[in-house]
Amino acid sequence: MTKPSVKILCVDDEKNVLRALQRVFLDEDYEMLAALSGPEGLEILEREENIQVVISDYRMPEMTGVEFLQEVCRRRPDTVRIVLSGYADTAAVVDAINEGQIYKFIPKPWNDDELRVTIDNALERFFLQARNRELMAELSDSNEELRHLNENLEQMVGERTAELVFRNQVLVAAQNILHALPVAVIGIDCDDQVAYCNQWGCTLCDTVEGVSMGSDRHHTLPAALNAFIDVLRANGSHEDWVPVGDAVLHAKGAHLNFGEQQGIVVTLNRGETHG
Repeated sequence: MTKPSVKILCVDDEKNVLRALQRVFLDEDYEMLAALSGPEGLEILEREENIQVVISDYRMPEMTGVEFLQEVCRRRPDTVRIVLSGYADTAAVVDAINEGQIYKFIPKPWNDDELRVTIDNALERFFLQARNRELMAELSDSNEELRHLNENLEQMVGERTAELVFRNQVLVAAQNILHALPVAVIGIDCDDQVAYCNQWGCTLCDTVEGVSMGSDRHHTLPAALNAFIDVLRANGSHEDWVPVGDAVLHAKGAHLNFGEQQGIVVTLNRGETHG
């Protein structure tokens, strides 16, 4: 992960103070920006992107440190703002906190080590808050996506339910048509199990052992019909007269081959005359 660049803006009307601040952070990989007044500091703020920390003197001509940091807070609320001053009365501290929303008030002269620790903590605070804002933005996006999905969920469920109802109606209609046919229709899958038998088929075969869906045809269908199916399976199609119970039925059969649906379909018709 690339380490983010750090820019610190220092504002003080005394050049020696600015130089002293730059010396404190000579060993750090910071870009130190310096301004001799509040207006000059604001010009730098407008020009430079990604300034994380602003350090300002409290007492300056033209614009006090509080006025300057108040404007910094308005323009760059994400920055961490620090006041340096040798004039540290209670009113000054309160003004800086309330109006400039500062992070810390550091008295002059400062301790270099303490100042380094303060800046380290300020930077940690800045990047933590930046990360929190990123996470909040991601959370907001996720919530918006979830809200959109929830809004469409009811419609999607309704559409899917309507589709299933329609398919079920089509299936029921197809089964009713097959049951109403004046011929027996029997379907056998590739494992020789009875996959389908319409009402006529059940009636005709019921004279022997009855027809059970999913049962082995050898245990369910009459022996003569099984023999017919054996020939049909070998030849691909077949037609013959088959004795079933007390009747002799005209049997026709063909292979079923529709994608994953494979098997044999047999029709039995007692209405035709045995030649």
